[in-house]
Amino acid sequence: MREAAAKSAARAEAARLMAHFADAGAVPVETALLQPAETLLDLYGEDIRARAYVTADPLRGEQMLRPDFTVPVVQMHMQSMAEPARYSYTGEVFRKQEVDETRPTEYLQAGFEVFATNDAAARDAEVFSVIANALTPLNLRAVTGDIGVLMAAVQGLATTEARRAALMRHLWRPARFRTLLDRFGGRSETPASRAALLAADDPFANAGVEVGLRRRDEVAARIETLRTDAATPPIADEQRALIDAILSLRETAPHVLVALRDISVDLPHLGPAVDRLSARLDALDARGVDVDTLAFEGSYGRTSMEYYDGFVFGFYAADHPELPPVATGGRYDALTRVLGQGRSVPAVGAVIRPELVVQLRGGA
Repeated sequence: MREAAAKSAARAEAARLMAHFADAGAVPVETALLQPAETLLDLYGEDIRARAYVTADPLRGEQMLRPDFTVPVVQMHMQSMAEPARYSYTGEVFRKQEVDETRPTEYLQAGFEVFATNDAAARDAEVFSVIANALTPLNLRAVTGDIGVLMAAVQGLATTEARRAALMRHLWRPARFRTLLDRFGGRSETPASRAALLAADDPFANAGVEVGLRRRDEVAARIETLRTDAATPPIADEQRALIDAILSLRETAPHVLVALRDISVDLPHLGPAVDRLSARLDALDARGVDVDTLAFEGSYGRTSMEYYDGFVFGFYAADHPELPPVATGGRYDALTRVLGQGRSVPAVGAVIRPELVVQLRGGA
């Protein structure tokens, strides 16, 4: 009985949020509960299996219970490409919880997405303020970040394109990113077995019977790649320190902006991303957001869905640190290029969890 009441309250809250998004100009859309697994696997690799429920359809092939709404909404929008466009949606998403069994595997989301080419800073500020205004009575703490800043910093490293690509690929896996950065910076030793393999005149000598799916030429190509990397000079300590400085930023947004401008003196590639951050803060200020107290974290957003490539943010209940974020969002321009098969349009959006809103209001 209590569970039914909680679900009813959450759906009522979702309806309120949809009305709020409609007032902001959003058109309501729906997406299928089952999504093609191939699309999500192409985007995120096999890692997505650890977070999604997978099933099979005899005609449609492998399917996933909807892990989020953004991908299907982007696919829908890329068929029309009309802009500016604003969409809203609500419904269940499904995520496996391998660490905390108290967190639900099925929960409601209500979201707001904007597709527009002009004035990215203004659109970032629009989505943030629409979400903030919907949550105003809860007095939540907002945290912001910018994946684009870190991406620009990596692209500015004085090293090979292969190393930069590897770091970019693991940007959303902090532990793996750190391992690679240390290795590329000469801060970790090469395992003895790998060193011997790379030094061998014939790495296939005494290799025994070939097993596995990789062909000999593929293995040889991989060994040659490792040899080339081993011969590459390490990333300078000074540049590694700049990456660490960016990742360790935890201050108010204006203070972070000053720090990033200082860092960009030694890492000029960072300049355009810092300018975008400055324009965004001006746009947020124009919408009445108190940017002087707005928190910014250099590593924020790196453990969420991997499509964010710019502004990221979340809203948290300071009195309930055990709860996940009540709302999260960000910019995902690159995702539209991937799903648009050559066509693209800048996009930013966010989702709110209605059950958490109800819980924090004392309604459940």
